[in-house]
Amino acid sequence: MSVVSLKDIVDRAFAERYGVPAINVVNDLTLEAVLQGAVDAHSPVIVQTSVKTVRSVGAKVLFSMWSSMTEGIEVPVSLHLDHCPYRDVISECLAIGWNSVLFDASELPVEENQRQTIEVVAEARRYGAHVEGEIESITGVEDGIGSDTDGKRESLDVSLRFIEATGIDVFAPSIGNAHGVYAKEPDLDFDKVGELVAAHPIPIALHGGSGMTDTQFHDLIALGCAKVNISTSLKMTFMQSTLSSLEQAREKNKWDPPTLFSDISADVVGLTTSLARTFGSAGKAW
Repeated sequence: MSVVSLKDIVDRAFAERYGVPAINVVNDLTLEAVLQGAVDAHSPVIVQTSVKTVRSVGAKVLFSMWSSMTEGIEVPVSLHLDHCPYRDVISECLAIGWNSVLFDASELPVEENQRQTIEVVAEARRYGAHVEGEIESITGVEDGIGSDTDGKRESLDVSLRFIEATGIDVFAPSIGNAHGVYAKEPDLDFDKVGELVAAHPIPIALHGGSGMTDTQFHDLIALGCAKVNISTSLKMTFMQSTLSSLEQAREKNKWDPPTLFSDISADVVGLTTSLARTFGSAGKAW
């Protein structure tokens, strides 16, 4: 199937009520492993890149890796720029070939956020790309963006006006979710998701997915959360796998980098296939 638009992926998931893993990769190894996991699970997948990763690796290098690794891939895949408040980075990624962006202007007043989001949507459309929007900060700092302070929750009417005025393709509400590691099981506002979707059927992006329970995932996906973001779990898997492999290397006194890479890859593939099964996207590739 190869590379498709974000809208193709989330609209199908929304209509059939399954969730698609949207996984933040950090380098070429994790990118390759997430894609392999999607193939193994016969699942669509959204590969996400943070601003930090774009800046550290380079947008052109990242996109070159993406193009090479997705050539001839057998499942639907899409490349998404996650949580980006910087218009220049959004413009650069859209021009190079990202399929979608999350313009994160949640720190701005809603009116200014809306004005700029309209501009971002227009810019994205010129490239055949799509836009995720949000008006409420998701608690927690992720790759240097965000705040640990709980943001203001907006009313349903404000959210609906923003969705309708901007023409965004995916909406990311704050429902008690948070980036990073949860200290305890999160208390999530399921009603908010249901009310949003009932009033304006639009695919919902569920942020802060790492650490939610399977039951919470299933219930939120049934309500319309078609895009399920996973970042912290990927980072933890990557670093814990690295640590475990290095400890084994030290015990054996065998320092073989390809073994390290293979161990990390296997664990990230396993994470991806597990997420696809949990979210219901396994077997949903077309």
